[in-house]
Amino acid sequence: MAIKIQQIHGLSISHVCRLMKISQTCYRYQPKLNADNIRIADWLVRLTTTHRTWGFGLCYLYLRNVKGWGFNHKRIYRIYRELELNLRIKPKKRLVREKPEPLAVPEAINQAWSMDFMSDTLIDGRTIRTFNVIDDYNRQALTIEVDFSLPSERITRALDQLIEWRGKPIAIRLDNVLIAS
Repeated sequence: MAIKIQQIHGLSISHVCRLMKISQTCYRYQPKLNADNIRIADWLVRLTTTHRTWGFGLCYLYLRNVKGWGFNHKRIYRIYRELELNLRIKPKKRLVREKPEPLAVPEAINQAWSMDFMSDTLIDGRTIRTFNVIDDYNRQALTIEVDFSLPSERITRALDQLIEWRGKPIAIRLDNVLIAS
């Protein structure tokens, strides 16, 4: 700003420095860019492209311990930030499945049941939960238990009543995982 004021209004440097309340050495300061900064920047870019999970700390330790450079960590971090390497977003770690199993289509009643819990919110803010059991063959809802709370005793009682009424299924599906009974 001081340089622009000095150029636009044609004031002396000492007058502009007094107006801006800065020293004349601050006004005349020119940063010394040496070849080491370029070399550090080059290595930082190389390291972050080859090792995507490395942040500043690992890059600094590599340059200090492996390369043997004695540069100050503040200098390397300043260059790291100027290159905007600190703005990298970590990629999400995803689970890799080998080969998903195709969903088996049952050929008769009581071969496979699907069970799941669902929840919804009432107008007054209270949450209700439902326990659903569906026959996969004809998509018939075998039981639906609805309440504000579904303890395990109630779930086992509902399943026992259902088995007594319909018979035991060959398999039960929970969240797309088939469990043989």
